[in-house]
Amino acid sequence: MDKFYKETLYKLETTISELEVEVDCSIQRIETVINIIVKCLSDTKKHVLKRGFKNAEEEIRFFKYQKPIIVAKLIYHNAIYKIETRKPYGAKPIRKYLKKELKKLKRFFDNNLEFYKYYRNNSSFLDEKLFIRNKYDIKLCLDTYYFQSDHTFSTSHDYKVAKIIANDLIQVYIEDLLYNKFQKDKSKAPRKLKWTGSKVALIELIYALHYHGVFDNGNNDIREVAQYFESTFGINLGNFYQTYLELRNRKMNRTKFLDALREELIRRMDEQDEK
Repeated sequence: MDKFYKETLYKLETTISELEVEVDCSIQRIETVINIIVKCLSDTKKHVLKRGFKNAEEEIRFFKYQKPIIVAKLIYHNAIYKIETRKPYGAKPIRKYLKKELKKLKRFFDNNLEFYKYYRNNSSFLDEKLFIRNKYDIKLCLDTYYFQSDHTFSTSHDYKVAKIIANDLIQVYIEDLLYNKFQKDKSKAPRKLKWTGSKVALIELIYALHYHGVFDNGNNDIREVAQYFESTFGINLGNFYQTYLELRNRKMNRTKFLDALREELIRRMDEQDEK
């Protein structure tokens, strides 16, 4: 199953990336991408139903980590399609509309806080109830969606995992529209330095400084900090939150840039001490 999933995901992501380059019309591209993901899920379902799983561990891994990645792409692109096709005209109405969409994401978070904690902490004590087919527990406050889904290819919480993943991306998309396109401040100080390191390195540094509370005693959010660095160093960090998620998911050397900074500083200090 792992081999099939990796090949399927790689093919899907490659196809989507190619479309982003080739297709000019964003709405047309999103429609095409949605159809491709639906086909991918259909093929994956056929494979799962035909092959099955070796054991409970493989089934849990598929429904907790693998299927949700693909479904999240569908949820994300469908959400973006709705946002773009329903977006009103004019700066003020658009801002109001986008803020309303952000509130929807916040409501989902609030309504599913306990599961967010379970999933984010990589807990596993409920996995056999949450991520094995036909083993749902009504006491876990199931969504009505589950009872309408195909139980041969769904568990009680695999869709909820996909929503969590997708909502992270949707939030980044909306905030980019809100704060980068509608709230650019022309009065910002002129740029004195240009960042010539990698964007990943800068994002790693920004999150480290933010979590250490060195700006305004920690009384700000990560978006404000990121925007300040973008303005100061003349760089566009893009979907910095997605990059941070990838840093968190690194198996090894999650703080590569910070470790390199420390080593270089100590080396220079040692050199200066020897002079």
